[in-house]
Amino acid sequence: MPQPNDLSRSLVALDHNSTIVAVVEMSQSSWLVGGVLPGIERQPRKKLEPSPERLLAVLHRWRDEAVRAGRNITRIAVAFEAGRDGFWLARWLEARGVEAHVIHPSSVAVSREHRRAKTDRLDTELLKRGFLGWLRGERGHCSMVRVPTIAEEDAKRPNRERECLVKERTRLVNRMKGTLARLGIRNFRPTLRKAAEHLAALSTPEGSPLPPNVWGELQRDMARLGLVIGQIREIEKARQKRLEQQPETTPHAMVRLLARVVGIGIETADMLVHEVLSRPMRDRRAVARYAGLTGAPDESGARRREQGLARAGNARARRGMIQLAWRFLRFQRQSTLALWYRARTADSRIGTRKTMIVALARKLVIALWRFVTTGEPLEGVVLRPAV
Repeated sequence: MPQPNDLSRSLVALDHNSTIVAVVEMSQSSWLVGGVLPGIERQPRKKLEPSPERLLAVLHRWRDEAVRAGRNITRIAVAFEAGRDGFWLARWLEARGVEAHVIHPSSVAVSREHRRAKTDRLDTELLKRGFLGWLRGERGHCSMVRVPTIAEEDAKRPNRERECLVKERTRLVNRMKGTLARLGIRNFRPTLRKAAEHLAALSTPEGSPLPPNVWGELQRDMARLGLVIGQIREIEKARQKRLEQQPETTPHAMVRLLARVVGIGIETADMLVHEVLSRPMRDRRAVARYAGLTGAPDESGARRREQGLARAGNARARRGMIQLAWRFLRFQRQSTLALWYRARTADSRIGTRKTMIVALARKLVIALWRFVTTGEPLEGVVLRPAV
């Protein structure tokens, strides 16, 4: 039976005589709109400035042309590729009675020629063919991306902002340590509470004070580092406040439940819930595929080889799950999954361990998804007391 959230094909029958099909090739400077109109032999194209009002006006003009050609238009279906503009246009069109879909860019088949012509016009025709096949209910043409709500998109921002700030903190710390290492100073820790006082007392191995330009640079880096650390703490305090004020909200309840697993902290739980686990997933295969933990086999004739991870899913979730899998082995030694991993890596080969840790991460994300959605217990996993 077809699944209710199967985005690989349309579950609504396509009536070519009453449906306007349009695709939009979006860029920063312009939009190219291509359409298929019932009763009109030509397939029009229109180049616009990036304006949703102009796009809607073009769609309405095409609808009027089809009506004058004797067709009763009951459906306008528009599609565009997911990209820099996100999903706001799909929500904007849906609010105005236009059926909008967002195409997964990597699901559209393209020519494998080394050099091929690529223009917005050709891309529009390619999207149009894929979208028409999807509307007819045929698999393999393209797949759609689920359009999140504004609240769902906004819930991801704190975790992603914190990730960027942590990278900035690491960059500043490494930069300061590298600057001092060139002067022969290796025992300075910029993240200490009294780092500014320690910096003032530093001297080179020759006994001379820091050069004036180096001193000024380090002072400015310390100021930026303090600002970044303060912003990280602000994000963490705001998240803790939200969890305390709305503990029963579905995403927050999932975070609190995941945080009970020994080895999973609030930060990892928050990332997993808002990036993966709170999404409506079809089955366990969809969970593993979205987390980017499925393989990419290469089989042709007698050739059989594995290309490694497909990496077509959520990169943040994939990195987080690989790290969590290693941490899980440390904190949940007697769990069923940890015993399964150790039994398959008994040969102690590094290659085997690296391969099987991905398999463990895949099994773990599926187990956690079942744990927070259906309440299925994690076998042998130690939980913290409920708060």
